[in-house]
Formats: sequence, structure tokens, C-alpha cells
Amino acid sequence: MDRAQKREFVAALNRTFTETSVVVVTRNLGMTVAQSTALRVKMRDAGASYKVSKNRLVRIAIEGTPYVGISAMLTGPTALSTSIDPVAAAKVVVEFAKTNDKLEIVGGSMGDVVLDVNAVKALAELPSLDELRAKIVGLIQAPATKIVQIIQAPAGQLARVFGAYAAKEDA
Repeated sequence: MDRAQKREFVAALNRTFTETSVVVVTRNLGMTVAQSTALRVKMRDAGASYKVSKNRLVRIAIEGTPYVGISAMLTGPTALSTSIDPVAAAKVVVEFAKTNDKLEIVGGSMGDVVLDVNAVKALAELPSLDELRAKIVGLIQAPATKIVQIIQAPAGQLARVFGAYAAKEDA
């Protein structure tokens, strides 16, 4: 990689840090290409990304962003998982690390809040934005259906009373 490519890479990485909600730092302990590809596919499906890059370039890219606190975590063969959804990257990394011992979670950051390994695992247990949206829609929709049922109940009762009188007169 020549200097121009490095500048371009640092600029793209800096844009990523300004647009993302969470960064999870992982250490690659000998993952195969197939395992890395599988992790990237899972990340992409969840709306997140997984990048392996030189620590020195990452340190340059995080300057001026809220993610300066992760610079101490950038030692050895590291990779960065990022997502706009504050939970997506953490969920995928934690789930993948459960089945693959060659991926170690080092920590992360949500803005200027630095997260340790336990905080990343706790973050992964939270519901995603889509799950929260579905719950809110369900909570909003449930009272509306109950109101409709309550409004329709008296009319149904009247219809049953009239039906009973009609059956009584026919008998």
C-alpha cells in the first residue's frame, strides 16, 4: 500500500468512525479465510461491518472522533466491527466468538464510552433497534385493538338480546 492508498484508507476509516454508533475491537488468533468470510457475511446480514487493518492506521483514523479511547486496545492482530445499530456488531461478534475460539473480544466503544469485554457481552444481550421497534408497535397496537373490542361488545350484546327475543317470539 503506497502513501496515497493509506491516506485514502485512513479517510474512509475516519468517515466510518463518524457514522457509526459502536466499535467492537477483536483479536484474531489464527482464523482461517473461510472463518473470516463467514464472520463478514454474518456482519453484513446484521447491518454491520468487520475490518482488519493496521493498528497504526486505525490510531490515525480515530483522531478527532469519539472513539479515541480504543487506541489502548489496538495491540496485536486486531479487527474492528462497526455498526450504526448500537447492538448489531456486538451481537454478531459475541455469537461468533461462542463457536470460534480463535476470535477474542478485546473491548469496544460506544461513542466516547469505552467498553470492556463484559460490557460488550452485556450490550449483545440487549434487543436490536428492529426488535425494539416491533415491541413499540405491538404496545401501541394492543390498546387500539382492545378499544375496538370494547366498543363492539355492547353492540354484540344488543344483537344477542334481540336474537333471544326473536327466538322467544318464534317459539
